[in-house]
Amino acid sequence: MKDYFIYMMTNWTGEVLYTGVTHDLEKRCFQHKSGSVEGFSKKYNINKLVYYEHFNDIEQAILREKEIKKWRREKKNQLVESVNPQWNDLLETL
Repeated sequence: MKDYFIYMMTNWTGEVLYTGVTHDLEKRCFQHKSGSVEGFSKKYNINKLVYYEHFNDIEQAILREKEIKKWRREKKNQLVESVNPQWNDLLETL
């Protein structure tokens, strides 16, 4: 059985929010922080883990990621704040 995660990251100003899915959350976060991930996350300096969910099934994780990506920003903010009201970097607690 493998672990999968959906996660949300932002930049230090909280201006942008990135939602993704991975099987190795720590490694993926470090890739974002180091800027080694080309595209949106590198362009907007996505480097702060603010939310994640754990899954044992990749298909369920992908479905959840797609669901969240369709949401308006306000609803995503509420999800983050339901578990991380201060928008702390959760990578420090993994």
